[in-house]
Amino acid sequence: MRLSNIHFAFLALGLWLTLPAIDVFAQESVELAMGRPDAVVDLRTREGVDLLSTLWRYSDARIVDVDFNAPGPKGQDKLKLYPTGESIKTNDIAPKAGGADFDDSQWQVLDPLSLEDRRGTGRLSFNWYRMNITVPAKIASLDPSGSTAIFELVVDDYAEIWVDGKLSKSFGQSGGSVVKGWNARNRVSLGENLKPGQQIQIAILGINGPLADIPDNYIWIRSATIDFYKERPRFENWQDVGEVVRIDPALDEIISTDARIERIATGFQFTEGPVWHPNGYLLFSDPNANVIYSYHPNGNVSIFRTKSGYSGFDIGEYHQPGSNGLALDQEGRLVVCEHGNRRIVRLEHKGPVTVLADAYKSMKLNSPNDLVFRSDGALYFTDPPYGLPKLFDDSGKETPHQGVYCLIGGELKLVATDLGGPNGVALSPDDKYLYVSNWDIRDIHNTKTIMRYDVNRDGTLSNGRVFFDMNQTDDDAALDGLKVDVQGNIYSSAPGGIWIISSDGKYLGKIKAPQRPANMAWGDSDGKTLYMTAHTDLYKVRVKIAGFRSFENLYQLSLK
Repeated sequence: MRLSNIHFAFLALGLWLTLPAIDVFAQESVELAMGRPDAVVDLRTREGVDLLSTLWRYSDARIVDVDFNAPGPKGQDKLKLYPTGESIKTNDIAPKAGGADFDDSQWQVLDPLSLEDRRGTGRLSFNWYRMNITVPAKIASLDPSGSTAIFELVVDDYAEIWVDGKLSKSFGQSGGSVVKGWNARNRVSLGENLKPGQQIQIAILGINGPLADIPDNYIWIRSATIDFYKERPRFENWQDVGEVVRIDPALDEIISTDARIERIATGFQFTEGPVWHPNGYLLFSDPNANVIYSYHPNGNVSIFRTKSGYSGFDIGEYHQPGSNGLALDQEGRLVVCEHGNRRIVRLEHKGPVTVLADAYKSMKLNSPNDLVFRSDGALYFTDPPYGLPKLFDDSGKETPHQGVYCLIGGELKLVATDLGGPNGVALSPDDKYLYVSNWDIRDIHNTKTIMRYDVNRDGTLSNGRVFFDMNQTDDDAALDGLKVDVQGNIYSSAPGGIWIISSDGKYLGKIKAPQRPANMAWGDSDGKTLYMTAHTDLYKVRVKIAGFRSFENLYQLSLK
């Protein structure tokens, strides 16, 4: 969470308001920074279509009348946000041809030379193009094994692209699989580490537009290619940008000796609070910029939520007004620590924000920092004053403590008051222990400790003790985020990097990036990529042991 003393010096000079532009590779990597491909297959040619053993199949789409419902309540939620109200008529598009198993065998087969022919019914209209490509053994002199493929498409006027039956989308997204813009190019990753013979299904919805000013024209494809990159372009000095320091041989069972730290995005103010979304992307906070970003493995970074923690008139008084820690509940809803608003909120699927906690016994919270869900849905969070304009001395601080709280069964419980600066928080995979990093900036050299508490069924904590003491180091950098892998090893954002500590308290080693990571999250489908938020940069490194991701445990329980 916290800024270093050097950062405070800059804040005193008023430089904290400067927002550097996000590096073009991070923000528009699929669009702009992939560089020159090693091979291009033009799908508007017969040779290109034949090389990929595919066919263009086509169907007009129809606007159809369907039965629906007006907005209404659902379950305990009385807000009228769901299609549960009175019966109404509305419109839809038919067929629904994005799915990988959709049967297009009876559709018209198009000559690729005819893709510029005008199709559809004109005016407000839609159509579908589908193909099933096969990665060839050779593309000219290129062996595509292990390569990355990017599908680039320009449809007059708009396009949406499904890959293997999925339309990838997230809040704030512009381009990629969804509409990029009027006659703009969409670029979508078809996959990395491809293998000859691998099949990939592509479905394209063509859209005539702009919708508010329907033109007197039709739908057609201006360009359609697949670019193959043998080695995907990265940042200058993108790999081996840090080091893994091995203190104990047991670390070899956690991180391989040839593991590489990669810088994957840059240009932020202060990255924090990451969480991996099950739809396949990373969410993370920039509390200084008051924004939540999303990072997709294809390289795209976009704004997921703006004004993520505060929008008050006095925002200029805050160093970190935005969101910090992020987590997902059993329904995949994002739960956010909002610094400036001094509360924990949940973003509902239908848009509203539900306040989960903002006060304890009528005293406003300080600035909730980090959070973690127990397997039964109980929510633990830390509440130091690091998000208040004047920290511990802020006139708006109402609680006499820097608490650790548990929200369980709708009740907010204060479960620990013995810490001067509670920050990162994590649970052991069996829910027996709660770990809290303690860093009190008022007494830096004596409070760099990780605490461990026994977790009771009612959410309370007991038997608090120092699990690991980091006062051995003279570095005054913060203790920050905590994460745990499925074997119970603890990863701590600490002086000099991410310290890896066994479940019995043995220091095994350290991950050092060019900038000290403030927090981390387990990502990718196997949970074996550690994504690290570090000041202005994002990094990642592969590990051998999967991280413990509470949302997966919660989701599995919700299915029972």
